[in-house]
Amino acid sequence: MLVGAHEEAVGVSNYNTDVDPSVRNSSQTIELEMVGPDKDVLDVGCATGYLAAALNKQGCRVSGVEYDPDAAEEARSHLVKLVIGDLTTIDLVAEFGEQAFDAVVFGDVLEHLARPAQVLAAALPLLRPGGSVVISVPNVAHGSLRLALLEGRWDYTTVGLLDETHVRFFTRATLAAMLAEAGLQVQEVRATVLDPLQTEVDVDDEAVPRGIVQWVRDQPDSMVYQFVVRAQLGDPARPWPPVEPAVVVPRVDDVHRRLAAAAEAPQDVAAQRDVLTAQVVELRRTVLNLRDHVIGTSAELGRVRAEAHLAEQRVTVAERDRDVLWHELTQIKSSASWRVGQRVVRPFGIFRRMARGMYRMATGPRG
Repeated sequence: MLVGAHEEAVGVSNYNTDVDPSVRNSSQTIELEMVGPDKDVLDVGCATGYLAAALNKQGCRVSGVEYDPDAAEEARSHLVKLVIGDLTTIDLVAEFGEQAFDAVVFGDVLEHLARPAQVLAAALPLLRPGGSVVISVPNVAHGSLRLALLEGRWDYTTVGLLDETHVRFFTRATLAAMLAEAGLQVQEVRATVLDPLQTEVDVDDEAVPRGIVQWVRDQPDSMVYQFVVRAQLGDPARPWPPVEPAVVVPRVDDVHRRLAAAAEAPQDVAAQRDVLTAQVVELRRTVLNLRDHVIGTSAELGRVRAEAHLAEQRVTVAERDRDVLWHELTQIKSSASWRVGQRVVRPFGIFRRMARGMYRMATGPRG
């Protein structure tokens, strides 16, 4: 027998809908897929039987538990067995027997209970070996509620994230803690998703500082409207698999996204400025290297020019010395002593020629 006062249990007949498996962004569609075909299923909080009817279509045999008698009567035709009563006082094992089901579904139910962990734990003996618990809960960390709280508002509604009958609120972390406490190992996690400005939560997006809306959009789990998990008895310490969104949330190109893009623009400009600065530094280094090379070349050219100038000076001096010597020689030739010397030397030239002739005659060939 579960522990808990009667007033802690509530009906969930407000959630009466037709299940359309073609609607992908729906917790009921995900629950159908997680349960699978041809299973024995217990639908906890079955309301008017909309999920049971959809499960029947895929060959499942469904029993149900419901607190609201009127809703239960609507569900009866879709159920193998119906128990009407308070989940906090019903002994589920006594009603259905141990290992009676392949799957136990808590679709948007646990958040209506003051002690959801106890109700969940009490249902586990109903599972057959390898059976699964399928749970969907709203995400209180959805971006719409974050923005509403920034504006100082927490307004209950008849359905949705802040349903007036919710008494417990779940984030990814608190849901994981509850499942671990029950000894459940999460096999798969999916999520219905909605943009923070497109839910039933009243958000005045102009009342928050510029950039906040887009910042909230970009936070983890901010788009997750509901978590839908399938878990089995096992090692609760095993990490969760990645959360798979039911659909890709369409990109909302509104003023908040444009403002965020504009805010990022200075960072892009700064990055470009840094690149250009690096290029300028490199160009300056190249210019300095070229200037040093020119200076070195100019110094070498100056040295060569100085040597050439010195050589020119030496040539000029040599030419001057040559001219002086030629002038002196000319003066010597024109002097009286030069002419006397020539007359004295000339007869000796005749004697030299006669001596050479006699020598050739004396040494010539003989016949």
